[in-house]
Amino acid sequence: MFTPLQQSFNALSANKGRTVLTTLGIVIGIGTVILVLSAGAGFRSLINAQIDSYGSNTLYIETRVPPTTKNRNAGAIEGGGNRAATGVAITSLKTRDLDSVKQIGNVTNVYGMVTGLSVVSYRDVQKSVIYYGAMAERFDIDKGTLQSGRFYTPAEDSGANQVVILGNKLAGDLFGQDNPLNKLIRIGNLNFQVIGVYNLRGGLGGNDDESLYMPLGTAQKKMLGIDYLLMGIVQVKDINLTDATIENIKILIRKNHSISDPAKDDFVVQSQAQALDSFNTIFGGITILLIAIASISLIVGGVGIMNIMYVVVTERTAEIGLKKALGAKSGDILTEFLIEAVLVTVLGGILGIALGALLGWLVSVVATANALAWTFEVPPYAIAIGFGVSATIGLAFGVLPARSAAKLDPIEALRYE
Repeated sequence: MFTPLQQSFNALSANKGRTVLTTLGIVIGIGTVILVLSAGAGFRSLINAQIDSYGSNTLYIETRVPPTTKNRNAGAIEGGGNRAATGVAITSLKTRDLDSVKQIGNVTNVYGMVTGLSVVSYRDVQKSVIYYGAMAERFDIDKGTLQSGRFYTPAEDSGANQVVILGNKLAGDLFGQDNPLNKLIRIGNLNFQVIGVYNLRGGLGGNDDESLYMPLGTAQKKMLGIDYLLMGIVQVKDINLTDATIENIKILIRKNHSISDPAKDDFVVQSQAQALDSFNTIFGGITILLIAIASISLIVGGVGIMNIMYVVVTERTAEIGLKKALGAKSGDILTEFLIEAVLVTVLGGILGIALGALLGWLVSVVATANALAWTFEVPPYAIAIGFGVSATIGLAFGVLPARSAAKLDPIEALRYE
């Protein structure tokens, strides 16, 4: 005598086309969930790699618009907003602030930076490029390496020399196969000598590879006409003392800026870990949203399974009546149809996991080909979610048709045609 599991297998095998179509919704839903979780793991590996490339022992000092009663009442974010968000230039962060920060015992190095946008040209090639002006101390903190050439020196920085280091992709766009070193490019209305080219770095949006870097003094005096900084990058000796170092930095800058109320700070100090926490919070919310959208496919698939199971119950009414007449109990019929529903969804879960993993791998291949430090990974919890969700859907959406089959009267079922 066949067991309920064997009978379920036979019933599904008897109509392969229907079984495949029934599982399709589950395959798409589970595949999407696996893809989202796999891509999320890869994206986190990319962020971690970028943080490592700039040093996990670094802090960031950034300008911000201090809060006022007016902008609070207007609905501004408590604590003020940053320059990019408000369009207001904060000019209070100066080199002397960084000189003070450098005296803190746990600080090993610090540099200031500004940024701008300009048209860069070489012969008949023109590009709109983001440029960064940074102190020469940047090269003692940043872990980027040069493909060719050299870094600029503190003397070139203080002298506002017109020298630049190109991102790898920018160098290729401007010069093709030619050697860029010692050639002149035009940035805005000025000529600059190329003294170095970075190795391909990768990163979000490829900004590092498509940008250029010049001495801070040059960017401030000759490109932007300013004497203030947009950002300070601080390297600490002991990351275990990060919180205390941040507080010391805040105290020093408040003193320099004559700020007595911390709520009126015109700057923020953030560690890499805090920046990563902020990213994880945002990305976690996005991941939940994407999974919620994918869940719609799972619900649709579940409803499809329930409909098909009702059709199957109708088609096999006479068979159910015969089984009951031969001694099968209602529980046996219930178990058989529940097993069929669970088998369909688990099969869809397995195929969905395989599909999601394949798509996740393809994403990693494309990301790696674009020089992103992307690691392919299907987290174990993603596989557990895939199996768990598919089995749960089978039970949840299969129980009503199964109960309907189990409640059939054997005499009425035998009369069914």
